[in-house]
Amino acid sequence: MNHIVEAICTGTARPFNGVETSAIAKYPREGMVQILEDGFAPDEQADRRVHGGPEMAVHLYPLDHHAFWRERLGNIELLDQPGAFGSNLAVRGISERDVYIGDRFRLGSALLEVSQPRQPCWKIEHRFGSMTEATGMVATIIKTGRSGWYFRVLEIGETEAGDSLELVERAHEDWSVARTFAALFGKDATYEELEDLQSLHRLAPKARAKAAARLG
Repeated sequence: MNHIVEAICTGTARPFNGVETSAIAKYPREGMVQILEDGFAPDEQADRRVHGGPEMAVHLYPLDHHAFWRERLGNIELLDQPGAFGSNLAVRGISERDVYIGDRFRLGSALLEVSQPRQPCWKIEHRFGSMTEATGMVATIIKTGRSGWYFRVLEIGETEAGDSLELVERAHEDWSVARTFAALFGKDATYEELEDLQSLHRLAPKARAKAAARLG
């Protein structure tokens, strides 16, 4: 599996919703960009309690999903931006069904490892201009599994747009990002699935804890 990174996107925390700030708006960078343990340098997260850190260092939201959202939201200009969903990496031809927890990818001189699906929150709907139930973007993400995912950084390095995201190791072949997301955030996870997830060693600790909590 080898995919070209069309853009590398980072952002800064900006006013977002009244007194709140957010760095969900990510914009393309030019030239070489460093990848450190917490992700691209610099790349901000407004609320470090729930965003950023080593287990959510680099986010990828597949570019192919933008077409899906155009069908539902209309041809809005925001969907032309590669970092519209807060994604750091703009990549086509890859989805949650193609990528597995613990997969390792070479990107430039850095080594990344898939750590967990992204949990959608209200900021996505607010970013796209509506908090109404009619829009229901978060509910649609949960229903369709179009979540995107996070990487941790195993080896720091640098990269630039045009580099390849190259799969170098596959780990948990039973646990695609799509299946993991459905088990953690859907309604139909079995006891055996949740038991398996809570001990999946390359899954992020908070995601393993969520599986354990769902077991009761």
